[in-house]
Amino acid sequence: MNDEVFAAVAADAAERLVAHWRALAAAELPVVPSGPPGTTLKALPEQAPEKGEDLAEILDDTWRTIVPQLVHWQHPGFLGWFPTNNSPASVLAELVTAGLGVQGMMWSSSPGATELEQRVCDWLARALALPQRFQHASGQGGGVIQDSASSAVLVAVVAALNRASVGRWRAHGTEGRYRVYCTAQTNSSVPKAVRIAGAGEAVQVPLLPGTHEMDPAALAARMDADRSAGLIPAAVVATVGTTTTCATDPVPEIGAVCQERGVWLHVDAAYAGSAALCPEFRDGNAGLGHADSYAVNAHKWMRTGIPCDVLWVADHTALTDAVGLTASYLRNPASESRTVVDFKDWQVPLGRPMRALKLWYVMRAHGLEGLREAIRHDVSLAVLLARLIEAEGGFEVVVHRLGLVVFRRDTDARTRDLVERLTRDPVVLCTPATVDGRPVLRAALGSPYTDEAAVHRIWSTIRSHAAAQD
Repeated sequence: MNDEVFAAVAADAAERLVAHWRALAAAELPVVPSGPPGTTLKALPEQAPEKGEDLAEILDDTWRTIVPQLVHWQHPGFLGWFPTNNSPASVLAELVTAGLGVQGMMWSSSPGATELEQRVCDWLARALALPQRFQHASGQGGGVIQDSASSAVLVAVVAALNRASVGRWRAHGTEGRYRVYCTAQTNSSVPKAVRIAGAGEAVQVPLLPGTHEMDPAALAARMDADRSAGLIPAAVVATVGTTTTCATDPVPEIGAVCQERGVWLHVDAAYAGSAALCPEFRDGNAGLGHADSYAVNAHKWMRTGIPCDVLWVADHTALTDAVGLTASYLRNPASESRTVVDFKDWQVPLGRPMRALKLWYVMRAHGLEGLREAIRHDVSLAVLLARLIEAEGGFEVVVHRLGLVVFRRDTDARTRDLVERLTRDPVVLCTPATVDGRPVLRAALGSPYTDEAAVHRIWSTIRSHAAAQD
């Protein structure tokens, strides 16, 4: 391929992205596409081309065919699920990463990639004020960048099963004897990981009355009952910032229960964990001294493009004992010296891209203070939205924590109708959910392009739909 052609088309792509970001900031684009299912399929040829095509034409087709049918997660009107952030620094790093094309499965396959990841994970652990034992510098623990919180919890569950079975899990499976505990509020990735790991269905622990948080006493009672029945409690997954209501399980009490019984504690802080960059939002760090593993999605609230989840463990040998495997063609002097980190033994896949570069770019380009200010900005916008809702008759704020506002209308029927109306509106995207058996709408602030004017526009749109109901 002609290098000059690549440089020209890459420059064109950069200009298009800048124009796209500006259009998002000005709310000139819809949040969701208007085309019905199959729109993109109809526009794409059924067969791959036999001969190569011009890169410039392919780029044109991207903007002509693909971009118009995307949901724009960076749009100021996107309030769905939890945010998936991005930034120019992250985009630039992904271009460089792709261009370098290294494979970072082992230290020997790309030393710079491995050591950069070690350092960046330690940087972030310190910035979040995590226990020192989670750092590579501690000599015992350390962090690794996974593709998602789903992969992080899967690896943690496998490590927990391996530890609980004293290695028997590798040879004999779970034999239906091992138990993993969570609540009904836990992200769906957790019971999915438990299934994939072969431990059957996750055990749902009751909630503390009047809350959406795990009941530590109920957890202890269920563990003890299971043990008396010949079952083996292997792991508990506590959440800091549940998806539906951003609730935080009482990690100190849960950790004490786990420590007393020798059970692995994984803390899933995929969304809310990033808030700990700000000292005033570090309440979710309580009890992490009991945790065996902890995970945060940097791609949710740190201006870092997806995928970028950071998983920390207090004892990295728990991971390597569970998933480490080295074939003859992977053996090398550095690995056998046990003085280096081979991240292939910290994850499910063998291969891995150079995952740390974009987090390194973002942390350097924004600085910790810049990332803190971004989080504080989003939290302040959530405060504004909550106040607007509370001031409006016929609406109720159900939950407001950090950047998440959960609200509903005065009746369930009106809430469901509002959900339907907003589903058809291309300029605002909220996600529906159920809280305590009643329908609600979730609004998660997090787009880098959202400001106070955008919040007022969003609320005006929601009010107009509500007015049409009345």
